[in-house]
Amino acid sequence: MNARDKVLVTAAALGRMLAEGAPVAVLAIRNGPGDWAGVPRIPGAMDVDLPTELAAPGGGTRGSRPLPDIAELQRHARRWGLRSGVPVVVYDHDRGLVAARAWWVLRWAGLADVRLLDGGFAAWQAAGLPVAREPGQLEPGEVTLAPGHLPVLDADAAAALARDGLLLDSRVRVNYIGGPGEPRRGHIPGSVSAPAADVLTEAGHFADAATLRHLYAALGADGASPVGVSCGAGISAAHSVLALASIGIEAAMFPGSWSAWAADPARPVVVGARPV
Repeated sequence: MNARDKVLVTAAALGRMLAEGAPVAVLAIRNGPGDWAGVPRIPGAMDVDLPTELAAPGGGTRGSRPLPDIAELQRHARRWGLRSGVPVVVYDHDRGLVAARAWWVLRWAGLADVRLLDGGFAAWQAAGLPVAREPGQLEPGEVTLAPGHLPVLDADAAAALARDGLLLDSRVRVNYIGGPGEPRRGHIPGSVSAPAADVLTEAGHFADAATLRHLYAALGADGASPVGVSCGAGISAAHSVLALASIGIEAAMFPGSWSAWAADPARPVVVGARPV
């Protein structure tokens, strides 16, 4: 299996897996509270709420979306029906920019086979595959999770990597450039602007591997030196970590990201389009 197929799955491939009855857990990732009953979905998909199930309560230098408590995450994962050795597919209605957080958290927690639906729910619909209106009903799982299976940066490590290696900032460019206002706006000194959505085609799929290699190499991420990714609150950064993983480049993530950095008045902020 190539690097891309380890982290992404096409709608057609997932459709075949489900039609053939292959064991797979499908998770629909939602970014915030809401009544999701009746919302179109992949049949059998379980709803997952990013703020409350894929993150711990935030605030201050912890950032807006800290990593979840592992015991709480395991409790949720078992409720979603996750089982040891059973592949997991995550998707959203936003081109993977939300669901990638689930991919990252579950990989960090020790699940080896987690893939993102390339193109999200729009790709599923475009393929003419079956659609349901109610969440799945799965038997509770027995998965055991443990933290630390993907590299993580704290604020000090992010600062060092921005200085001595490569720290990508996956926020939209206007947030990277920043300017006057509160909370503080701008970027970590030395970090390089690399908006997460730049890796997507107009249809919302990840660009082909050759394009991604050229894009990231132009930013300095060619696999020859350590790479980290920051964003606003550890969501779009996960998307960039996944994109890099799809071309065989490992990157560490700064979960606290800008929300944690800007909350510490001792941390310097750069305003403008240049890294420093």
